[in-house]
Amino acid sequence: MTTMAGSLLAQLQKLHVQRSDFPACSPRLNPFDVYRIHLANTLSEITDIQPGIIYPLLQRTSTLDKGDLLLPVPALRVKGERPEVLASRWADQFPESTLVSKPVIDGSFLQFYFKPATLVKQVIPAVLQNRTEWGKNPLLGLKDGNDASKGRKRIVIEFSSPNIAKPFHQGHLRSTIIGGFLANLYEGAGWDVVRLNYLGDWGKQYGLLALGFKMFGDEKALEIDPIQHLYQIYVKINSLLADERKEIERLEKDGKDASKLRNGGLDEQARQYFKAMCDNDLEAISIWKKFRELSIHRYKESYTRLNIRFDEYAGESLVQEESMKIAQEQLERKGLVEESQGAAIVDFSKYVSGKAGKALGKALIRKTDGTSLYLTRDVGALFERKIHYNFDQMIYVVATDQELHLKQLFKLIELTGNEDLRSRITHVSFGLVLGMSTRRGTVVFLDDVLRDVGEKMHEVMRKNETKYARVSDPERTADILGISSVMVQDMSGKRINNYRFNIDTMTSFEGDTGPYLQYSHARLCSILLKADVPSSEIESANLDLLVEPHAINIVRLIAQAPDTIQNTLKTLEPTTILTYLFRLTHVINSSYDVLQVVGSERELMKARLALYDAAKSVINNGMRLLGLTPLDRM
Repeated sequence: MTTMAGSLLAQLQKLHVQRSDFPACSPRLNPFDVYRIHLANTLSEITDIQPGIIYPLLQRTSTLDKGDLLLPVPALRVKGERPEVLASRWADQFPESTLVSKPVIDGSFLQFYFKPATLVKQVIPAVLQNRTEWGKNPLLGLKDGNDASKGRKRIVIEFSSPNIAKPFHQGHLRSTIIGGFLANLYEGAGWDVVRLNYLGDWGKQYGLLALGFKMFGDEKALEIDPIQHLYQIYVKINSLLADERKEIERLEKDGKDASKLRNGGLDEQARQYFKAMCDNDLEAISIWKKFRELSIHRYKESYTRLNIRFDEYAGESLVQEESMKIAQEQLERKGLVEESQGAAIVDFSKYVSGKAGKALGKALIRKTDGTSLYLTRDVGALFERKIHYNFDQMIYVVATDQELHLKQLFKLIELTGNEDLRSRITHVSFGLVLGMSTRRGTVVFLDDVLRDVGEKMHEVMRKNETKYARVSDPERTADILGISSVMVQDMSGKRINNYRFNIDTMTSFEGDTGPYLQYSHARLCSILLKADVPSSEIESANLDLLVEPHAINIVRLIAQAPDTIQNTLKTLEPTTILTYLFRLTHVINSSYDVLQVVGSERELMKARLALYDAAKSVINNGMRLLGLTPLDRM
């Protein structure tokens, strides 16, 4: 196989496809780049248009019946002749090639079909020689093209970011799934990825929580399940606070003195407690640290189930006061800060014209008592991260309901004159999960949701007693299937769209669901296991025997994997990868009756196993990229 790959490379070099002087072009890692270079150079000789203009216009097709690559002739903007006339002439002039057939004309488009024999021998060996990594392109993360000596680019991805003592709700779940995927995506592209969990662990609400713990807390319950217990306390103390506010409102409405409640009630006590935390009071900090550490320990258990890890658990609390002062001083030096009722604010309408300035409104920088706010801490945190990580890019994976906050943050960075820093930060937003609840209709904790879908998958598995008996660890398998159900439903549409949480739909083996994807992978594993052919024989198979259209179409889709992953770096959409995997599994699952393994002649069987082995590897890699755990048996 190594000889075959070397021979093919020599053949491709004769066709002038070894050049990689196009942006993000890696012909050794991406089959489609080989064909783009060849087509760009060949068409350039026919049209007298520079290859660099043609190359980026060569697009992958939406369906296999339209070819593998197409060129929209109008996009070349050639003056003097109609695009369809040009397309017809260029198709006639296109020379014979060992890589592609003569182009097919579709109006003003040229459709190119890769020649099967060359494609099969290029793609399948490449996958089988690099099963776990094929499809990734670590060259993309290098600071200077292919020069590894210049080092890798670094990206910080802030995601998940739950609030201590509150449920891990839908927004945090989506942020976790999407952020974990982005981290995997950039890591596969060769970037140095820092996974950052920026916890909501600071503010007056934690002063209120500490008061609540003194009233309702139980040390044993805190140790067993800190998040659940702290949330129960949070609900109780906030209920008392709501009653207190109603009473103040009633007293003032009746013309009575409410100063005692205003100056000594829960709200003021919480404010004073948080002030003590800011002043580093030992007792206040000690209680807060305990809440934080126990909560992080519990969160880590949930993250492990989702295949999520973090390099750092940061938080609002860890932002240095000095960093926030520097941030405010920069704003003041630019004349952006003004006083309003004793507090410091920035009025964006004075610095951003039109509707945009009005939409940004006014941002509170410091409260009247001098304590910081979320926005101030975020500015300070960003300055610290730039120094600490020296990142090339940073992504905030945050829901659309925080869009105003992020826009204010980014504009503040810009207004302080930090244009370079502003150019490095991005907000990756996402929509809401609608109708998410447990079977019991209780408050949505992540563990409750995962338990419910796991139980549902276990019920489904038990319906087939024969298969169920062959599963070595049904509880673990049901848990993985349940998690796959949740994650695939979350990633099925574009990030920005809301979607409705539906446990019956997501746990079905019919349609494009997590269980269907797992089944497709497990079936390929089963075929390879039952065939019991050594890998060495599969890797030396005679690939000339793969001539059926079903086999060729599978190879054509396998070849798209690196290009699809590379394109996802532009869209940052998990659904780009997921849609590709479903397209591939559909074609594979419809091929088994035609491309049979059992009963086939030995050499033909090995060739088909090589095809299925390559397909399984691509599906496995794609699932892991999405954060899923591929099952070998179910």
